[in-house]
Amino acid sequence: MIRRLSIVVAIAAFGLIFASLAISYTEQQSLRPLAESYVRRVPQELGAPNIITGILLTYRAFDTLGEVAVLFMVAASVGLVLGAGHPPRSVSSEDRPDEAWPSSEIVQSGAQILVPLISIFAAYIIMNGHLSAGGGFQGGAVIASCVLLMLLAYPQYQPNLEFLSIAESMAGALFVLAGIAGLIVAGSFLDTRILPLGQFGAFFSAGTIPVLSVLLGVKVGCELSVILDGFRP
Repeated sequence: MIRRLSIVVAIAAFGLIFASLAISYTEQQSLRPLAESYVRRVPQELGAPNIITGILLTYRAFDTLGEVAVLFMVAASVGLVLGAGHPPRSVSSEDRPDEAWPSSEIVQSGAQILVPLISIFAAYIIMNGHLSAGGGFQGGAVIASCVLLMLLAYPQYQPNLEFLSIAESMAGALFVLAGIAGLIVAGSFLDTRILPLGQFGAFFSAGTIPVLSVLLGVKVGCELSVILDGFRP
């Protein structure tokens, strides 16, 4: 009885907190000075209609590089901790002691239809990240969702971890090389203006922002896929 009463009191307290936040919420009518400066500078200096992607891959690109490095360490840690309990890759599925139950035909058919569509959508998100909502992080997460769907539909599906590792490493190395090229050509690390800005709103525009978005999408997608494979039963 006391436990149930404490749960009710906790829920009521959270409800009061969220209600007070909702009641006191007022929509801001104008941008703050810092946000206004970014809204003005990103299209002019970088030629990117998507202000968020422009900020992530230019003004705070070094921080973005640190974030994907942290994600790489997470993937490596998951593989190190959870990979020890997996059977060797060379062992056939018939010899595995804990063979998972196969999924239903509906799930498998759905995966066969959705995985190609999701892959195309992920490519669109990554390649148009400088023009519309999206970018490398979002597209990489969508790519990993394809791997998750395959693992759900086919429990014995084995992603090519060697290929994922090579692709992730190459994407990270090219990202750093692009940063060094910006330092040499444009005077600052990860300066995207080493390529022409092009016409504002065009597909080939905004300097190296589309290139960095593709590299970021590949790196994030591979790292998240390795993490998902590490959590397989």
